[in-house]
Amino acid sequence: MRPILYKSKSYKSKWLKTQWLMEDDVVKSYLPKTLLFTRSNLSTMLSRFNTIYFKPTSGSGGASIVKITKHDKSYNAQLRKSKKTFPSQEKLYYWMKSFAGKRSFILQKGIALAKTKGKPFDIRVMVQKTKEQKWNTTAIFCKVGRAGKVATNYNQGGHLQFLSPTLSGAGYSQPQQSALKAELDKLGLQVARVFSRHSKGFKELGLDVAIDQNDRLWILEVNTRPQFYPLKDMADKALYMKILSYAKQYGRKR
Repeated sequence: MRPILYKSKSYKSKWLKTQWLMEDDVVKSYLPKTLLFTRSNLSTMLSRFNTIYFKPTSGSGGASIVKITKHDKSYNAQLRKSKKTFPSQEKLYYWMKSFAGKRSFILQKGIALAKTKGKPFDIRVMVQKTKEQKWNTTAIFCKVGRAGKVATNYNQGGHLQFLSPTLSGAGYSQPQQSALKAELDKLGLQVARVFSRHSKGFKELGLDVAIDQNDRLWILEVNTRPQFYPLKDMADKALYMKILSYAKQYGRKR
């Protein structure tokens, strides 16, 4: 028997994927305000929000994400643990323009992440297709960040946790956890349907979802080539094996 080739459509552009999501009346309510990086859009975003994120449209793993914070008489830019202060929006803009170079960047409203035992976290929702081409939400787990880091990503010192203990550490009761899980399940499937309108070639998606401090869910990003191999290091490998069992149906081995 010939091996199944790994075939799942992949798009890197965060801006393109944001535009797709904005077309859906249900999904767009979960999107933080996002604009392409230009001088006028920077002014617009900083007039509305005290914190924004400056992200490469095609970056991955949290690399090159800059957190911009507005203060009374200055602006801070944080890349990983490195921080710079600018006395004016003009000087901030020229630094951002130089940092971007020829790369395209987006500006996204900053979300104050909920915390579990004092550490910020976001949620990964995996949706995958079956052999029958039906979308299933196959896994929901959490990425817990390190204090002071810009992103929760694994390669920025974050670690993975299962959903229930993470939400318990954030103070959510069992009924609240069940309601959140049901909303995340439904959201994953709705996003998958949106992407399928643009291409039938998608087999897997990984939603990065934030819970803010008012318990509202926000879609930070949708990954079309989501990584799940760090789950292999968990003591309980059931979640990893479940994702892998679906992935093998479309030729993915890890």
